[in-house]
Amino acid sequence: MTTTQNPGIEDASRTRAVPRRSVGQALLSSGTVLALVVLVVFFFAMRPDVFLTFTNVRNILYQVAILAIIAGAQSLVMVVGDFDLSVAATSALAGAVAASLMLGGMPVVLAILIALAVGLLIGIANGLLVAYLNLSAFVATLATLTSVTGLAYLVTEGTTLFNLPPEFNALGQGRFLEIPLPVFFAIAILLILWFVLKYTTLGRRWYATGGNVEVSRLSGVNVRRARLLAFAFAGLVSAIGGILLAARLGSASAVQGEDNLLFSVAAVFLGMTVIRSGAANIVGTVVGVAIIGVMSNGLNILGVNAYVQQVVTGLIIIAAVTLSSFKSRER
Repeated sequence: MTTTQNPGIEDASRTRAVPRRSVGQALLSSGTVLALVVLVVFFFAMRPDVFLTFTNVRNILYQVAILAIIAGAQSLVMVVGDFDLSVAATSALAGAVAASLMLGGMPVVLAILIALAVGLLIGIANGLLVAYLNLSAFVATLATLTSVTGLAYLVTEGTTLFNLPPEFNALGQGRFLEIPLPVFFAIAILLILWFVLKYTTLGRRWYATGGNVEVSRLSGVNVRRARLLAFAFAGLVSAIGGILLAARLGSASAVQGEDNLLFSVAAVFLGMTVIRSGAANIVGTVVGVAIIGVMSNGLNILGVNAYVQQVVTGLIIIAAVTLSSFKSRER
């Protein structure tokens, strides 16, 4: 005996099978972009004569270019589910090494290549500690942060290195189409990172590792090597940021750009809420960097005390982590 299923019941079951997103979930996904729009509108309303002028927009891009590079490096590590506290220290050491070598008479190109190698080696060291010695990423990179900062002080002898070659400074201070060169470098690096994460096998392995280590391992992914490569590339990218920062300032010191650590973490966490999966991603990180840049620039234009800006930055980090946590629960 056969039974005929009621079409209405079948349609209803299909309807129930498709999950509907609540208003809260929709706001959570679009909240980061919405926050950026609100900040732009607010600061424009407060200072319409200054905020959205070409000169000020260019200044914002110039200010966040190095941060965007460092945040891109942080994104790579967080994609695989780890964390790197040493990205800012690595960038400072790379800039200090390049500056010290050039002041010692070494050609600019060779000094830059050696500084990049230093960043890569630091990243490899982090990867070995975390992926192969099974140390906590937080503990391992905290130890690296301390050691690398000490090395930077040794390289600079506790002073600020200046009088760098003009051709080196041009990398950070030059312009093309009236836009500072670091902006173009940042765009190029972020595009490369985005392409690697989205369209390459390595990028898919990184995301798989960050999603579930055990499942990735059972699927044939060499999890240890994937994590090692993420840290290695993060060190290399951080070194690029440090070299450009030294070129931009025309000097190098052991603590140069130390604020970029917290800002990069905040940017990545903010970016995690942009996509539905709640994972670190380059597009979201760019949005997070833009929020930080717009906020900092806007508060400066309004004459807000620097200490108040520190408080606001802390609140942004708390909000970013909280939103990321909600996103993970949703997933």
